[in-house]
Amino acid sequence: MKQPRPTELWAWWLAVAWLALVVLVALCADFLPLSYPAATPDLYAITQPPFAGPHWLGTDPLGRDVLAGLIFGARTACLVSAPAGLAAAVIGTILGSAAGYWGNQRLKLPAGLAFLLVGLLLFWGCFTGPGPWFLSWLVVVGLALVAAARLMRLSERVAPQPLPLDTIVLSLLALLTSVPQLVLALAIAAVWPPSLSTLVAVLTFTYWPVTAQLVRADMRRIRQLPYMEAARAIGLPTWQIMGRHAFPLLWKTIRVTLPLSLATLIGLETTVSFLGVGLPLETASWGRTLATARLDFTAWWLIVFPACAILLTTLALRQLPFYPFGKSS
Repeated sequence: MKQPRPTELWAWWLAVAWLALVVLVALCADFLPLSYPAATPDLYAITQPPFAGPHWLGTDPLGRDVLAGLIFGARTACLVSAPAGLAAAVIGTILGSAAGYWGNQRLKLPAGLAFLLVGLLLFWGCFTGPGPWFLSWLVVVGLALVAAARLMRLSERVAPQPLPLDTIVLSLLALLTSVPQLVLALAIAAVWPPSLSTLVAVLTFTYWPVTAQLVRADMRRIRQLPYMEAARAIGLPTWQIMGRHAFPLLWKTIRVTLPLSLATLIGLETTVSFLGVGLPLETASWGRTLATARLDFTAWWLIVFPACAILLTTLALRQLPFYPFGKSS
């Protein structure tokens, strides 16, 4: 095995140390001995430069402590990017692996079940569409009672129909990737009420196609490996093929893309909060601290300190996949 160079070791360990510090600060934000909380202004120290008085990193034009804003902004970055990254990885892995493994012909559904799915979509349209809710409920119940017996007989006579899963997933990917992520996130976040859960849902919705594309391409390669064809030939169940043979190879792709996804999501979160969308007004964020620099262009510390926090965290996350003690990712 090739020995890592000292610079690679130092770079990786520095990245781990910085990320550990960010997570530790985010966990202990409520217990740190701060002079002023993040949302409490000091009206006697407005736009105070750093290293002067009790405000070590200065204050913004509203009198809020910059250090407290960075600490609680780290907590916001962790609470938003980590759940969104994990949720996007799970959704992208499930849809991408299913589309890559089954394609358009391998997954076959009974005809009755296929018509039932179409019927459920129509029923959902009855509930969400205009008109009295009670009437829609009567229509749903009546059609369900009439169609139940028909579907049972139909599934016995008609052969199972292939589900074009790959085409469906690719259509979703093409639809979501045709719009830039930032534009899509801003459009959705501007409609929903601002909250942490809203921003997590928005970032998950806008970023899962990236993971799905990579996982789908890797699964199509894995599906054609000789031992995968042998496993299907001897009749192993699908869950065993996917769980024991396919996902261990997919984990390499997921392990590399997850830190990169977190870095991108932190950038999206700071950009959205910089523009004043997605988060409540009382929630501290690195992007919101950067936005206060527009009130006073001479306050250089409002740009330098948040920008350094964003830059160091993003670079550290991008360094994580290059694990120096094993094979290069």
